[in-house]
Amino acid sequence: MTEELKKKLTEIQYHVTQENGTEPPFRNEFDSHYEDGIYVDIVSGKPLFSSKDKYDAGCGWPSFTKPIESMEVIEKTDITHGMKRVEVRSKTADSHLGHVFPDGPGEDGLRYCINSAALRFVSIDNLEKEGFGEYSKLF
Repeated sequence: MTEELKKKLTEIQYHVTQENGTEPPFRNEFDSHYEDGIYVDIVSGKPLFSSKDKYDAGCGWPSFTKPIESMEVIEKTDITHGMKRVEVRSKTADSHLGHVFPDGPGEDGLRYCINSAALRFVSIDNLEKEGFGEYSKLF
């Protein structure tokens, strides 16, 4: 599987999702992206977040108030880099996505700070064509 993923993913996508890496802040694909649609796991293709829950947290990475499918986003304690944080991973592919922090504007007060390299965007116009028609109702 590792060699397959190395062929499928870019170097930064592999580093982020498989090696628990982090892409540079403010220099990533989706930090300033606000088109209507959903964000799926770059590895499994499973839906993770909606553009309706995306906001500018000023941190340099895409930020969301909640996952689109809570069962697909799992949380794990992360004590790397001398900090205690909550890591966010995709359930199906076990991709490292980013971290969740308790400083968001949403109902639950959470900020899902996610690496663009872990995501693929599906625009509202392509939801049906790509098999995500059920999410059209969000828009």
